[in-house]
Amino acid sequence: MKVILKEDVPHLGDSGEIVNVKPGYGRNYLVPQGLADYATPRNIKEMEHKLRVIKKQIDAAKAEVAEVKARLSETSVTIAKPSGDNDKLFGSVTASDIEKALATEGITMDKRRIIIEEPIKSLGDFVVKAKLFGGELAEFKVWVVKQ
Repeated sequence: MKVILKEDVPHLGDSGEIVNVKPGYGRNYLVPQGLADYATPRNIKEMEHKLRVIKKQIDAAKAEVAEVKARLSETSVTIAKPSGDNDKLFGSVTASDIEKALATEGITMDKRRIIIEEPIKSLGDFVVKAKLFGGELAEFKVWVVKQ
């Protein structure tokens, strides 16, 4: 029996694949659980159409990611913080601070997507990374100056 997988099924296949399974497994488990659908010509055409639509959306998202990545690589953000002796900050620069500074530059980014590898606790310039769609990483500079 041939079925079209609607979701990834371990040890069987990924979403959108047409696989051969035993009739009882397909009829009693995969289809009732919503994991698969019967591989009729109509369902196959419908799945192909859905895959084309999803591919277009992914291509558009990749183009947007490339644009955001290029824009971030050209961006440098300045954050003013109070500091004491030897250019040490009172506290540290957080992802929230960087998110607010990016917002002033016209870039909206969730603070959970900003990666600060080491805590920023002194004045100077630092390279910070941001996670984008599809696992892409973008780097940009953060300048920390005395308030």
